[in-house]
Parts: sequence; C-alpha cells; structure tokens
Amino acid sequence: MDLSPERILQTGMAFWASKTLLSAVEMELFTELAKHPGDLATLQGRLGLHPRGARDFLDALVALGFLRRVDGVYQNTPETATFLDKAKPSYMGGILEMSNHRLYPFWGGLTTALRTGEPQNESKNGLDPFVALYADPAKLREFLRAMSGVSRGANMAIAQKFPWADYQTCADIGTAQGDLVSQITLAHPHLRGIGFDLPEVGPIFDDYIATHGLSGRVTFQGGSFFTDDLPRADVLLFGHILHDWDLEAKQMLLRKAHAALPPGGAVVIYDAIIDDDRSQNAFGLMMSLNMLIETPGGFDYTGADCIGWMREAGFKGCCVEHLIGPDSMIIGIK
Repeated sequence: MDLSPERILQTGMAFWASKTLLSAVEMELFTELAKHPGDLATLQGRLGLHPRGARDFLDALVALGFLRRVDGVYQNTPETATFLDKAKPSYMGGILEMSNHRLYPFWGGLTTALRTGEPQNESKNGLDPFVALYADPAKLREFLRAMSGVSRGANMAIAQKFPWADYQTCADIGTAQGDLVSQITLAHPHLRGIGFDLPEVGPIFDDYIATHGLSGRVTFQGGSFFTDDLPRADVLLFGHILHDWDLEAKQMLLRKAHAALPPGGAVVIYDAIIDDDRSQNAFGLMMSLNMLIETPGGFDYTGADCIGWMREAGFKGCCVEHLIGPDSMIIGIK
C-alpha cells in the first residue's frame, strides 16, 4: 500500500483555508460581490486590500471553491451568493463572524484545555462570557444571529420531518433570535409558537419574528430554564442547547421538559449528535472539544446517551432522526 502524508498535511494546515474564508466574511467580500462582481484592481479599492496580498487572497478563494474568476472578473459561487451575502435572508455568515472574532483565537488553547479541563475563553480572565455577552446589545445581537446561521438548515429540516400535523403548539427553549420556531410556524400555519430565553433577548426576538410576519402567532416568554418553569406547549424543542451543559444540567432540563408537557407531548433535542460508535461524526466530536474550550462542563453526546437520559426522565418511544449535515434530532414522547 502506498502511503502519503497528504491528508496529514491538509488537516494540520487547514487553519490556512479557514482563516482565508473567515477574513473574506469579515471584510464582507461576498456581500460586495453580490452587488457588483469586480476585477482585481476594483476589489482592491472597494475592500481596502494592499496590492501585495490581494491577488493571492482572491485567487486562493477561487482555488478553495468560494469564488469564480471569469475573464479576470471575480464573482460569487452559487453557495456563497446564497449563504454569505448579508442582504439575503439565507445569510448564515453570523456563525463565521463569531468564529473569527472569538473561537479562532480561543482554539489556540486547545492543548491547555485538554491538559487542564479548563475553558479557554474570556473566563480565563475571571469573566463570565455570557454575562458580558448579554450586557452588550451589539455583541448579543451578533451572537444570536450566529446561532440562527449555524442552525437554519437543521431548523428547516425539523419543520419538514417532525409530524407537526399532530400538534397545535410548540415552544423553543433557548430560542435566540427565534429562527427555529419561525421556520416551524412558517411551514405549518395551524401552529402557534413560543420562544423562551432570557429577558434581554426579547427585543431581538420580537424584531426577528416581525420580519417573518409571525407576530400574531409567535410570542416571547422571558425566563431562565434553570430557575423558571418551562412554557406549556405540545412540543418542547432544545436546539443546540443541551450540549452547553454538564450531565447533571442535561438531565435536569429533560426532567423539567417532561414535567411541562401534556400526556402525548413531545420533546425534540437536536445537536451535532455523535454516532454511537464515536468514529464517524467528526464535526460532532470537534464540537464537543469546542464545548471544552467554551464551557465549564458542556459536552456533545451520542444518540444512545441522550435516549438513556430521556428514558430516565420518563420519555417513551425515543428515536434518532438525521436532519442535515452533522445534525440529528432525538424525539421523546411523554
């Protein structure tokens, strides 16, 4: 068998490609190109690029498959035109903006995190990152927009794959901007929805819901899922929430969900669920490493793990269903 170091080198140097894309998002390159494609000289001026690196930067994005170059004119690909143009509702660059500003530097501390078990974010300096985040409206809005971006594909899949015809109400726990409850209620006009999050999120949620024309059917309920009862609804949803917390908190949230649901009600958990063999979903496993860097006790988990916790909380008929990419949902019935 011929051995090659290619995959080792590509993975070891993958941060080159990552930072190239993140810088392009930071400079809003794809949004600019959606307005007007341009040649090298034009884009240097519009983006404020120094001549020394501009051509290599743009051509690297071509080689990586994020731009096209036709007769010297750079333009978006169908994917970047859809998902990285800030003027479109399909924009998902918020998670990349947050990755660039926060996660990229924090991941430099992964080795330390692996040896100490300690987070490597703002908490290293004695700060609670969530307290600081929720106290700054601009940072909070960026964070919530990032959550929508990383979740939208799975949110749309849940709107299609779950049997919503059997239910009348749903509540999105840790709702952020409210994209999950928006996608569900847009797809199913008979449903009414609730977004549940800390009170500071309320104005941002209300703005987002209004832009989708859902203000009459979707409402915000402020509270903490640690100290307050969960909303009463036929279906409770936890999207990219459970992995933030340690095992005790995960189990507590599932018990609270069971208590809040009516008989026959459902809980839907979704994250980048790790395959039971823990050998296939690399994104899910690395997301768990991200929780190591970002939280005191959070971790991602397998479908079998979550079904076990659900059954302990009293749920029946638990099953795992793939959504999109690395994300799957786990459904339990009361």
